[in-house]
Amino acid sequence: MSLYRNEWKYYLNEPSIKIIENKLDKVLRLDEHTGILNKYLIHSLYFDDYTNSCKFDNDAGLGKRYKWRIRYYDDDLSYITLEKKEKLNSLCKKRSCKLTLEQYYDIINNNISQVLWNTDNKLLKEFCIEVMTRRFRPKVIIDYERTAYVEPITNVRITFDRNISASLELNKFITGGYTRTPLLPKDRHILEVKFNDILPSYIKQATHIKDLQQHTFSKYYLSRSLLERN
Repeated sequence: MSLYRNEWKYYLNEPSIKIIENKLDKVLRLDEHTGILNKYLIHSLYFDDYTNSCKFDNDAGLGKRYKWRIRYYDDDLSYITLEKKEKLNSLCKKRSCKLTLEQYYDIINNNISQVLWNTDNKLLKEFCIEVMTRRFRPKVIIDYERTAYVEPITNVRITFDRNISASLELNKFITGGYTRTPLLPKDRHILEVKFNDILPSYIKQATHIKDLQQHTFSKYYLSRSLLERN
C-alpha cells in the first residue's frame, strides 16, 4: 500500500542546479533509469473529467485531490504506466500499474469496457469506472527532462525537471512529433525533494542554496491555464 510522502518544490536556474548536483554526486546515486547524459525524458498524458475537476480542485487549493495520467519514458513504448497522483494538503502519494499498448489504444478510442472486463488490476479498474461514470478524457501532454537522485534506505528522491513543455496534440502522444509550448522561462526549472517522514540532514544540506524558496507548483494546472489563455 502506498503511503503519503512529503514533496517540496522549488524554482531554480541551471547554475543553481549544477551547485546542488555537485554536492549530491558525493552522497547519493543517480536513478537506475538515468541515461548516459544523466537524464531521461518523461512523457505524460493527463486526464480530467467533464467538469475539469482536477484542474479546478487544484485552483481552489482543496486539501484532498488527485489526477490521472498515462506515462512513458524516453522512446520506450514497452513500458507504459497508468498513474493516480493523490494530494493531501502538502503530502502526496502515487499508485501505478503497467499498461499494454493495446490497452492504451482501447482507452484513447473509448473502448473502455474492453479494458475493464479484461483486467484484474484494481487501479486500472478504478480508472475505467472513472472514465465511464465521470467521463475522464485526455486533456494535455506534458514533457520534460528529468535527472533523479535516490537514497533507497530512507526512500528519498531528489529530481531536477528541465525544459517543461505542454501540447494539445493529444493524438500524437505515442507517435511523437507534436508541437510543444514551454511552461517556464528558458532558464527556470524545478527541483523536487520527496521523502517519507524525515529528510536526513546531510541531504537537506546538500539541497540547500541561499534564497531558495519553496513553492507550490502543478505542471498540469499550469499547462492547462497557459494553453487555454493562448
